[in-house]
Formats: sequence, C-alpha cells, structure tokens
Amino acid sequence: MSLIDRVTEDTLSPEQRTRWEHAQATHGLTHMKQTLLRAPLAYDALMSWYPLRDALIPLIGERGTIVLSYAISTTNECVICSLYFRKALQARGEPLDGKPLSPDEEDLAEFGRQVARDGRAERDLITTLIERYGQPGVVLLTAFAGIMVATNIVNEVLDVDPDDAILGLITGDTDPVSASPVLQRRNTPTTSTSEGGHAQ
Repeated sequence: MSLIDRVTEDTLSPEQRTRWEHAQATHGLTHMKQTLLRAPLAYDALMSWYPLRDALIPLIGERGTIVLSYAISTTNECVICSLYFRKALQARGEPLDGKPLSPDEEDLAEFGRQVARDGRAERDLITTLIERYGQPGVVLLTAFAGIMVATNIVNEVLDVDPDDAILGLITGDTDPVSASPVLQRRNTPTTSTSEGGHAQ
C-alpha cells in the first residue's frame, strides 16, 4: 500500500480540482498523479514532463522519447514507470522490450542509463548527441531525463501503487519487475496516518 493516500474526487480543493479535470481531459489520471495532487506545486513540477516530451518529439520522435524514458526507468528499477513505457510500446504494436533499437536509439538509451545510474553522461556521448541534435536539443534531453528520474523517485520513495491497467504487463516470475518490493508490499495492510481515504 502506498505511503501517501491518493486524493479522491469528493475531497478535492479548488486548486486540486483544476488539475484533476485537466488530467482527465488530456493524458488521464493515474495513481501517481492522484498522489502528487496532495501537493499541487509538486504535481505541476512533474507534469512538465509532457511539454518537454512534446518539444523533443520533432528531434527524436515519439519512439525516441519512449526508449529514453524506458531506459531511465528500468535502470532506476521504477516499477510504475517501467510498466507505463511497456504499455506505450504495446500501444504502438511493438515488443515490450522496445527492441531492436536503431543506432540513434541505442545512444538515447545509453544516455538514459548513464543519467539514471551516475547522474551524468560520458563526454563523448554528449558530444555525439550535440552533433546530432544541437546544443538546445541536448539541453532538452537532459532536462527531460532529469524530470523522468524525479518521476521514478516519487513513485519509488512513496511506494505509489501500480495502476491495475499496467500490472498485466509483467511477463512472469522471471520478470525483474515482479520481484519489486513495491509489488511485494502492495497487498500488505498498513495503518495510514494521513487525512482522507485511500482511493481504490
């Protein structure tokens, strides 16, 4: 069970409701978004993922944004985000591992892994990306990667419950995601001390 109770529609403040309704009308509500709405400023910060992604699509394509995000999320062992990007690949009719990768996608994935693992990337790789996407493009890539890492952290630190719609994307007992402590704790009863009920 998540450490933070998700907001519910009947308890929303006006500030929360504006964001709730916008999410419903655009990209959809998820458990993470309902959790972030406990602190609307935090919600706004992480929702910058969407405009950053949209700015990157002309440079690296929609698939490129998925490959980069998936590499970051799997390196950080973020259950929710890893499954979310599997779902994005599935929606495109592609294998859940995203393979095969093009040479450009291999560079994006390696950039994502290095940022997630080390908080930096090798200079030669950055130089290659600058030659390919330009300096503004690499600034966008880096900011996007940073927001993706922050999203991973929120989900893992707060033990946000995975949405039911993505749990079916776990491929079996040998899937590394299935061993996640988040999933192991998912059905463990806990006593919540925060206000409000836990939305199901």
